[in-house]
Amino acid sequence: MTYKPDSSTWFPTIRCKSSARLRLFCFPYAGGNSAAFRSWPQYFPESVEICPVQLPGRGARFLESPIKKFPLLIDAIVNVIKPFLDEPFAFFGHSLGSLIAFEITHQLGSDFSLQPIHLIVSGCSAPSHITQRQILSKLSDRELVDELRQLNGTPSELLNNKELMAMVLPGLRADFALYESYRYKPRRPLECPLTVFGGTEDRTVDSTQLELWSEETKDLFSLYQLPGNHFFLHNEEATVLMLILQKLKTLIHKVA
Repeated sequence: MTYKPDSSTWFPTIRCKSSARLRLFCFPYAGGNSAAFRSWPQYFPESVEICPVQLPGRGARFLESPIKKFPLLIDAIVNVIKPFLDEPFAFFGHSLGSLIAFEITHQLGSDFSLQPIHLIVSGCSAPSHITQRQILSKLSDRELVDELRQLNGTPSELLNNKELMAMVLPGLRADFALYESYRYKPRRPLECPLTVFGGTEDRTVDSTQLELWSEETKDLFSLYQLPGNHFFLHNEEATVLMLILQKLKTLIHKVA
């Protein structure tokens, strides 16, 4: 399937003519969609446009076929995102979204000599040290639901609703298959600042794995660990966004 550059589907909230001085593109975690970032604009000034990415097979695009191979997804996003990089931009990703943001940053640099003014990743091991790959996409429905319970990121009301889970699980499997297809390629470190967030109680990512992200940039590196599990992003949303805004404010003044 060919995925055409259509901003209304990939970026449902983006404004083609924006007064913003910076666009922050946000990439969701496995099973997530652009709605994960719906509250973010209220935390930012008008000078920052929040641009959640809606991937095929998720959210309002659930009828489309999802992309299950990482290189194909990166090519598709680079194709559709490039027209919106006429202003300074930054990337944020959580978990699976971190790897997507990281690979897009590299491809934009190698293909077009473009780079974000800041790359922000969250809840994800350094890509060069992702070694153990539990094949979640092949689990039975019951096993997959049990795994979701362990991650503590899905409301129990949803997990206990078989009809709703029957609608959710195919997209989630596709995201896990996408993650399982990821292969790290050694390259020169990035030349943009890199900020990393992690949860102190995240059983899937420990502090050492977060610190190893420092190998991926020549520029400034920052690491923040906040209370919570793998989905600390939601419980600590205000703190995360305050820290992101602090990082971006300094850079906005530099590029203005």
